[in-house]
Amino acid sequence: MGPRFAAGSKACRASAVPEGEVTLNAMAHDDLWHGPLTHVRGGELSGDTGQTPGMTRFEAVSGKSAGSRKLWMGETHVAPGVRSGDHHHGEAETAIYVVSGTPSFVFADGEKEVRVEARPGDYIVVPPYAPHGEENPGDTEAVVVIARSSQEGIVVNLDSLWPDR
Repeated sequence: MGPRFAAGSKACRASAVPEGEVTLNAMAHDDLWHGPLTHVRGGELSGDTGQTPGMTRFEAVSGKSAGSRKLWMGETHVAPGVRSGDHHHGEAETAIYVVSGTPSFVFADGEKEVRVEARPGDYIVVPPYAPHGEENPGDTEAVVVIARSSQEGIVVNLDSLWPDR
């Protein structure tokens, strides 16, 4: 049997009931089931977030902008013929959706530099702490949407894809 919902306390609490079901009590201020939605318009994105040379990041959803607790989202723009500096995003896992352009995502595999060439509609996943860079070999701006498993736009700029160089 699934959970049963009942109004009762101000906080959302789970408690066992005789049949082994879970009863969820939720009310007003601390109602985790009925929190308000936040709308961030495309024209309201902020450049006040971690930056890396060669690209521009715009923050849309974060703890600061939308009150998110476990999510950061935004856009990255890379001009034609430009390669960003190498960087990683700390403990945050990153998902990327290519909106426009033909960006390449560069990372190290042992001693080898690897390029993942992407096009609009593609998705890329970057693991936590993975050094990488973006480049745009195309002739139009590359724009991607980024989602991270952190409420902050964590950016650690690096001198190289390899830690000992």
